[in-house]
Amino acid sequence: MGSMPESQQQAHFSTLYGEHNSWLKTWLFRRLGCREVAADLAQDTFVRVLSKGLSPRIEQPRAFLSTIAHSLFVNLLRRRQLEARYLEALAQLPEACAPSPEERWQLFEALQALDALLDGLPAKVRSALLMCQLEGLTHEQIAARLGVSKSSVRQYIARALLHCMTHAPEACPA
Repeated sequence: MGSMPESQQQAHFSTLYGEHNSWLKTWLFRRLGCREVAADLAQDTFVRVLSKGLSPRIEQPRAFLSTIAHSLFVNLLRRRQLEARYLEALAQLPEACAPSPEERWQLFEALQALDALLDGLPAKVRSALLMCQLEGLTHEQIAARLGVSKSSVRQYIARALLHCMTHAPEACPA
């Protein structure tokens, strides 16, 4: 929250929360149709504001909050799609090969960590890496799916790997 004294930061945040929390929950509910998800996303929005810092003067607080909330909603949708694809893949495994509940949880946590690591990359860059590493597709197959050249696929994968090495070097092979 910048170089403001902590008490002033708290006052600004309290004012922002008090003046806009109800509006944000209503705004989200109208778009999502679910009060619980709207309340969760509103709460997450204010947590993000608090963790990232707050300018003493936000010119358009509702636009600011709705932008953050929209980004969080997109992340939520992507994670739900990831979970659905994971559960689909598990359902296709023969029972003898299926992981235990504990292994399923560990795998799902690893997928969520990977998703968070790749968050912020353009969709084609993220997709190219996942298709290559998780699905085992060739660059040619990835290029066909994404509608790009093989050269672009190589660039996308290199960019994604560099991002991973920069943001989580402990997760990359030596």
